[in-house]
Amino acid sequence: MGEVEELLRGLAPQVLGALVRRYEQFDACEDAVQEAMLDAAVQWPEQGLPGNPRGWLITVAARRVIDQIRSEHARRRREESVAAEDAAAPAADEERPGDHDDTLTLLFLCCHPSLSQPSQLALTLRAVGGLTTAQIASAFLVPEATMAQRISRAKQRIKTTGVPFRMPPEGERADRLRVVLHVLYLIFNEGYTATSGPELLRTELTGEAIRLARAVRRLLPDDGEVAGLLALMLLTEARRPARTGPDGRLIPLDEQDRGLWDRRLIEEGVELVTKALSTTAIGPYQLQAAIAAVHDEAPAAEDTDWPQILALYNVLSGMEDNPVIMLNQAVAVAMVRGPRAALDLLERLAADQRMSGHHRLASVRAHLLEMDGDTQAAAAEYREAARRTTSIPEQHYLESRAARLS
Repeated sequence: MGEVEELLRGLAPQVLGALVRRYEQFDACEDAVQEAMLDAAVQWPEQGLPGNPRGWLITVAARRVIDQIRSEHARRRREESVAAEDAAAPAADEERPGDHDDTLTLLFLCCHPSLSQPSQLALTLRAVGGLTTAQIASAFLVPEATMAQRISRAKQRIKTTGVPFRMPPEGERADRLRVVLHVLYLIFNEGYTATSGPELLRTELTGEAIRLARAVRRLLPDDGEVAGLLALMLLTEARRPARTGPDGRLIPLDEQDRGLWDRRLIEEGVELVTKALSTTAIGPYQLQAAIAAVHDEAPAAEDTDWPQILALYNVLSGMEDNPVIMLNQAVAVAMVRGPRAALDLLERLAADQRMSGHHRLASVRAHLLEMDGDTQAAAAEYREAARRTTSIPEQHYLESRAARLS
């Protein structure tokens, strides 16, 4: 990413937040910011950066908003109000980058409970992440027109429900922050293991999720779960260079070349989660990050401290009613107590509608059956898992496991 593009991506949510706070028209402001960003992308490399890039973008985008309001024949009272605000608004050289950062407020708006989860994801990537509609559509493997409609409906929903641009009340803030963190978590997971299509990894999504998590961390430096989520992302992302072969083939954790793991990210992630666990109330993201740290700090797969991982999963499962956590817990049980004990645990999951038809349940059952020596049943489960998944790399991996046992 070039210097100007990186700067613009970082400024985008601040500029949009400043405009929405001033004019309270999310749709018009978002369009105006996109146009101002395009102007900057063309002008700045040729003419050099302005003295105050953020102020420059706010001024240019604000003029676009006002022009749009006027061109739509807004009521005279509204037009006069906007014009008055424009006259009173600080000039580009007066509004300093550190004056007010609305990024967190913008994130809360994009992750408002009135929006569906797909809309929250798309709007966050568009408005806060600065990705184009085409980039988001490509990442989620849908036509650009479909994604454009999704984003448009989300903006319209915000407009019709009258969601105010402000931080949620103190009593709602913790619950709303959980939604924000969950959206960032989902964006990262979709990038790290794409749910469908020919590619396993979507690095534009993992990179964007980490960038946004860092932004939230800067705004909420004392929140343990924010630190935990960022640590989890970093510790997971550190393994990415070893996760696929040159041909795109999926390589499971215990077979990866750990010399390819990014030690810098591991060190940062371990430091973050260690500090969070020792200074703040323990939460689910911190525990998941701690589990990832145990994996990442093992020199080899056989050196993994599985009893510690199982203990962490036991605490985590007591906090979260999450079938994916229970599925991962079953693997840890198998490594500590043997595959039979883990297979018994899976029987409970099979009755959970949230997981019963998921390919990962069949995949883990296959792995445990293979550990238990029942290769015929394991091969059948691998084939069933391959049939259920919509990810081509995962499908190829599962089919190869089945073939190896047949």
